[in-house]
Amino acid sequence: MSAELSGKTIAFLVAPEGVEEVELTEPWKAVEQAGGTPRLVSTQEGKIQAFHHLDKGDVFLVDETVDAVDPAAFDAIVLPGGVANPDILRTVPAAVQFAKAFFDAGKPVAAICHAPWTLVEADVVRGRRMTSWPSLRTDIRNAGGDWVDEEVVVDRTGRAPLVTSRKPADLPSFNRTLLEVFAAP
Repeated sequence: MSAELSGKTIAFLVAPEGVEEVELTEPWKAVEQAGGTPRLVSTQEGKIQAFHHLDKGDVFLVDETVDAVDPAAFDAIVLPGGVANPDILRTVPAAVQFAKAFFDAGKPVAAICHAPWTLVEADVVRGRRMTSWPSLRTDIRNAGGDWVDEEVVVDRTGRAPLVTSRKPADLPSFNRTLLEVFAAP
């Protein structure tokens, strides 16, 4: 991966449980390998429980909580999927506002799988071309988004560039693309 993220800090927003582990760990590694600093942001202090679909995976230490950190401290945000993760996040106003703040500030956002549910709740998908896990198609369209079935989609119609992908199998393209978008000046 040739994109350079040296000096950039990237937020990874996750709920206390339910994040799809590979959708957290693979983009995290990509950010680190590109010289960036990933930080785990959640709705609670302590640890988060990751999953391999429906089976418990590893636990990870939370670096910051959404109610105690300023989105301005980050250069971009990654929203990993998993069914439960964004379903929980979209019910926590501070988490929704944290994600929305990146759009308001024109900072890059990357979301994979079910993660766009949080973006639907933040009311930031209107007029955006994007993808997700197929079951979110109607939710995204009802929120005014243009849902497409593609491996990775980059939408630059708003102030904040948005990178989306459908599923874990898309991670190589998702990671490569988010690094390119995050590295841009």
